Amino acid sequence: MQSLIEKAEVLVEALPYMRRFFGKTVVIKYGGHAMTEDKLRASFAVDVVLLKFIGLKPVIVHGGGPQIASTLARVGKESTFVEGLRVTDDETMDVVEMVLGGKVNREIVESIQRGGGRAVGLTGSDGALLRVRRKTVNGQDIGRVGELVQVDSRVIDSVSESGFVPVVAPIGVDDDGLTYNVNADEAAGGLAAALGAEKLMLLTDVEGVLDADGQLLSQITSKDAQKYVAEGVITAGMIPKVGCCMRALGEGVGRAHIVDGRVLHALLLEIFTDDAGVGTLFVP
Repeated sequence: MQSLIEKAEVLVEALPYMRRFFGKTVVIKYGGHAMTEDKLRASFAVDVVLLKFIGLKPVIVHGGGPQIASTLARVGKESTFVEGLRVTDDETMDVVEMVLGGKVNREIVESIQRGGGRAVGLTGSDGALLRVRRKTVNGQDIGRVGELVQVDSRVIDSVSESGFVPVVAPIGVDDDGLTYNVNADEAAGGLAAALGAEKLMLLTDVEGVLDADGQLLSQITSKDAQKYVAEGVITAGMIPKVGCCMRALGEGVGRAHIVDGRVLHALLLEIFTDDAGVGTLFVP
């Protein structure tokens, strides 16, 4: 009987959050170990299906860096990065489109549908969802890497309102119709802003943002985040994630989180419990 009571208490604890987030959009950047480990994939899919069934509007933007790197290695091509962004020549872009827009996107859609939901796979070039221009880093050309300039969210609205979960591969398109590799965090942040999302959640392979002593920061302000980047405390692939969260808050997204995707049911723990959560919350 006690175990049944404890289950009931969990539901009661979640009820205020269900009321608060009913009908709200939650944009989730999905990547890292959460995408590659079977138990975590199943956990993520069930979380997304539950969110949809209780009235939230989850939108998934996925990465696929390890899968791209693996495919490039098989064809004898080395992966090169500049400030966490993959240098993308034409040959690499062909692999990016094949892996992200094909294999990875389809696997996520199928995983959600095995979990009892319905999902539709998209890329940022569908319906000109993600409009981009060629990106440079400190004046350096890094190839077909796109910088978001406009998000047309109508296709996402249509899919979501029809009862499906949109699953978006971060591939953008420029005014000439040329496709570009877009950082998945940037794509997720841009979509969250365009959709007026209540939450932006970036799943990653670390606890969250760490301070200079390696301790988890359960909450951080935009000002402190900028300070940590300038001091070299926040480095490499965490830089675009932090920048994405700060921009999202500045563009009207309600809350932004970097979440430890290695934790089972991380999405539900972050959204529906009174505990500190499983990552770092960004506040203005």
